[in-house]
Amino acid sequence: MTDVPPSTTETEAGSEGIDRQAETPAPRRLDPKVFVDYLGRTRWFGGKGRPFTVGDILVIGEVPGRVEDSPYVVVHLVEVQYGDVDPSAGAGQEPATELYQIPLAFYEHPQGRLDHAFVGWWEDPDYGWVHAYDALHDREAMACWQRAFHAASTGHIDPDSDLQFHRLPGHDLDLDAHSALFSGHQSNSSVAYGEDAIMKVFRKVTPGVNPDIQIHEVLTNVGSTHIADLYGWLDAVVDLGEGPTTVQLAMLQRFLRTASDGWDLALASVRNLFAEPEVHASESGGDFAAEAARLGEALAEVHRDLATHFPVERRGRDAAVALAGAMRARLESAMAAVPELAPYGEALGAVFDRVAELDELDVQRIHGDLHLGQTLRTSLGWKIVDFEGEPAKPLAERLLPDSPWRDVAGMLRSFDYAPHAVLHQQPDINPSNVSDLEEQLANRANEWANRARNHFVVAYGGDLTPEQRILLDAYVADKAVYETVYEARNRPTWIDIPLEAVARIGAS
Repeated sequence: MTDVPPSTTETEAGSEGIDRQAETPAPRRLDPKVFVDYLGRTRWFGGKGRPFTVGDILVIGEVPGRVEDSPYVVVHLVEVQYGDVDPSAGAGQEPATELYQIPLAFYEHPQGRLDHAFVGWWEDPDYGWVHAYDALHDREAMACWQRAFHAASTGHIDPDSDLQFHRLPGHDLDLDAHSALFSGHQSNSSVAYGEDAIMKVFRKVTPGVNPDIQIHEVLTNVGSTHIADLYGWLDAVVDLGEGPTTVQLAMLQRFLRTASDGWDLALASVRNLFAEPEVHASESGGDFAAEAARLGEALAEVHRDLATHFPVERRGRDAAVALAGAMRARLESAMAAVPELAPYGEALGAVFDRVAELDELDVQRIHGDLHLGQTLRTSLGWKIVDFEGEPAKPLAERLLPDSPWRDVAGMLRSFDYAPHAVLHQQPDINPSNVSDLEEQLANRANEWANRARNHFVVAYGGDLTPEQRILLDAYVADKAVYETVYEARNRPTWIDIPLEAVARIGAS
C-alpha cells in the first residue's frame, strides 16, 4: 500500500457524524485536510491505499499534569470516512468509518525539534494560535501522562476532567524517567518511560471495553507471571451520536526492557541450526524444542487463569456444526482467490467435516491472535503480550469466548513459518535446482519445526484426546488456508510455506 493517501474532498469538520457535547470546544475551525495529510504520513494509520475523508474531529479533553513551560496536551478523536464501501455488499467488507486517536501538543511558537511530528497551526478557541504536534513524539508532552497516572495512584483525580486515569496498586512510577517513542510498524504507538514502564496508546479506537486492558487487569490481579503487569489505563466517556459511551485510550504496563522478541529468537535459533546443516536439530545448539515446551506451559497457565475468571461454556453439536461450516466457507472463498488450493480442497473439507461430528465444544476467553511475535522471552520465562485479539474482527467478536485450540494452532503455524522464513532469506536457495545443501537445509527446517510443534503441544496439553486432536487439526488447517490468501496478496514468493502445510494436512 502506498504511504500517500488518495486525493480527498476537503469538507468542513463537523458536517455530519459524531454528535458533540455542548461544552466541547468548537473544533469546526480545524481544517480536516490537516489530519488527512498527517494520517497519510504515519505508520499506524490502517487506511492507507483507501480513498478517505476526515469527517468530525472530536476534542476529548486536556491531559492533566501540565507544569510551567509544558505544552497543553489535547486528545482528539478523528473520524475517518472511507469512499470505497458498497452499502449493498453486506458483511465482510472493510468498515465505512473508523475513529483514530491523535493527541496533540500545543505550543505557542514553532518547535524545530518536533518538525517531523508537525500536524498544523491554527487559532484554537481555547488556546489561541497554536503550533500542533503529535504529542507522542514530545518528551515534555508525555511527561504530562506520567504525572497524571501518578496523581491517579494518590487519589488526586480531577472529577471535572473528561479524561479518567486509572491505576492498579503495587507500583510507584518513576516521574524522572524520560519518554522514548518506539519505532517500527505497529498499529498502535508505544512509549517507554525509562526502564520503568511502557504506555501503549491505541490509535484506532472502538467504543467499549478494550480486551487488552480487560485481560491484563485480570491476569495482573491474579499474579500471573506470564504477562507484563498492568499499571493503569486511560479512558473517557464521549458521545459518538448514540449517547454517552466509554472509549479506552491507553494502557500503562511494566516495561520488560531486557526481553527478547519470540519471533526473533526463533529465527536466530534456525540460523544457528543452518550454520551446521550436517547436524540434526535434536543435537544442535539451534534446537528450540525446550523453549517451545516452556512456552506451551506458559500458555496453558494463562488459559487456566482466563477460564477461572471469565465465563466458560460447553456448547453442543450445533456449535460444532456451525464452526465446521464457517471453516468450510472460508475454504471455498480461499480456493476462489488462490487456485493453488484447489487440489487440496477435498482433503481440507474432510478435516473440517470431522469437527461437525463432535458432540460438544468448550469455549472460553483466549488470546485470539497468538503467534511468536506476540511473545517475549525474559530471564524469568516467557511472557505473552497484546491480548487485543485478531485486529480484523469487530470488537464485539473479539470479546466472545472461543476455543483455546485456536491459540495453540496459531503458535504451531508460527513454528512452521520460522524455519521456512529463514530458508527464503538464504541467497543460494533455488527451488528449481535443489542442491544437496539446499535439500539438507530443507530437512533441517522441517526437523526444527516438528520438534518445536511436538514439544509445545505436549507441554500444553499432554496426550490429546481424539476430540482435541480433531479440533487442533482443523484450526491448523483453517489458519494455513488463511495464510495462503494472505501470501498470495502480499508476498507471492512465500505462498509455498502455507501450501506445503496444506499438502501435509491433505496427506495425513
